[in-house]
Amino acid sequence: MIELALLGVFTGFIAGFFGVGGGMLLVPLLIVLGYQMKEAIAISIMQMVFSSVFGSFLNIKKSIEVLRDGVFLGIGGIFGGSFSGIIISNFSNTSLQYFFIFIIILSILRIFFSPVEPIKEVKKQNKFLLILIGFVIGLFAMSIGIGGSVMLTPILVGFMHYSIKKATSLGLFFVIFSSISGFISLTLHGKMLLTQGLIVGICSLIGVYFGIKMKNMIQATSYKKYILLLNTSVLILMASKTLF
Repeated sequence: MIELALLGVFTGFIAGFFGVGGGMLLVPLLIVLGYQMKEAIAISIMQMVFSSVFGSFLNIKKSIEVLRDGVFLGIGGIFGGSFSGIIISNFSNTSLQYFFIFIIILSILRIFFSPVEPIKEVKKQNKFLLILIGFVIGLFAMSIGIGGSVMLTPILVGFMHYSIKKATSLGLFFVIFSSISGFISLTLHGKMLLTQGLIVGICSLIGVYFGIKMKNMIQATSYKKYILLLNTSVLILMASKTLF
């Protein structure tokens, strides 16, 4: 239980600093500790409910703009995440691990080739497109135990011209919707580990607070490098556990 508490604090810091749900790091670490992929996904999703709600509250106090497009992305995420229990129930642990690796590789490539600051001004986005993007990300992200920010941030930066810091704030806000939907779906399908998830989730709040404080102190150029470093580390960790 102490290991889970420490993982919660550490994952919370990562969630706050990088604007992710924390699952992209928590899932591989739980697997290293001996949990099965589906168990790791369940714990991760419950942790994301805590970290995303608290982290977004802290972010929104500084920028109400997070709400503008985030609500429509979140609506899509709710519907997409609601199907995650079905996917987890019908795919093997190994299949889900390979898909996890695939998503991380795509994220690294998109972030690497995207500018730190938008080349042109962000225009008003199509609401239907935002809902569709949210649905697709919610569907696949919750099925591998990540909040979706790791998939959403490259889209916001590379195609929708958000700055990387605004994109990560919006990504964390999106995780609220997708993780709550995923939590309900997994609970209804009997896949949720409530005790372990509660321990990690509550302890993550401490890390989230300090993670967001640190994020606000970092320059955008350095911030992009840290994101790439995180994603690469997660890729190596997950690939080593899956392939060897």
